Amino acid sequence: MHDTMSRLRTELIAAGQFFHSRGWVPATSSNFSARLSEAEILITSSGQHKGRLDDNGFLRADLQGVSLEEGKRPSAETGLHTLMYRRDPAVGCVLHTHSVNATVLSMRLDEVVFDGYEVQKAFPGVGTHASRLLIPVFPNSQDIPALAEVVGAYLDENPQTVGYLIRGHGLYTWGATVADTQRHIEALEFLFECVYRQMLLDR
Repeated sequence: MHDTMSRLRTELIAAGQFFHSRGWVPATSSNFSARLSEAEILITSSGQHKGRLDDNGFLRADLQGVSLEEGKRPSAETGLHTLMYRRDPAVGCVLHTHSVNATVLSMRLDEVVFDGYEVQKAFPGVGTHASRLLIPVFPNSQDIPALAEVVGAYLDENPQTVGYLIRGHGLYTWGATVADTQRHIEALEFLFECVYRQMLLDR
């Protein structure tokens, strides 16, 4: 467990530095997690700047989002992470970011549709640009358990979903590993920028 935790911390720290260099995790926004075991996750503790994370910026939590480390408080949005780990044992990482493009699109659209972009092939099960990906936008809420229920119900009906936006808030996506999930973030951010620029051109 110790070796796994050390490796995952290193991978999440590197992801935070990369996202910070791209402007996707401003201030102390965003939160990252990875699965430690069937019953535990590693997640960023509340108030951490994700571009300056160190080994002390994480805590262990159970799959109900309860901290397993005295004196450390998980993010208020931990329930959106644990939802994914409970739903699918293949999920090994959940990442949440706050880019400008994702946030602006979430304020303008009820869903973001990608159609015909080569980068869509970055996601599992997508083998051609001739595909259509839909990213739903959920209303923001401080009631995380209620929001998690809404997200879970949507995913039950749309299991092919690769990520979602919360209005005025940011992006959530997941994958089997930290590297897979980081790839999903990078691909989605590229696609969000394409849609944003296309909207400007269409004005």
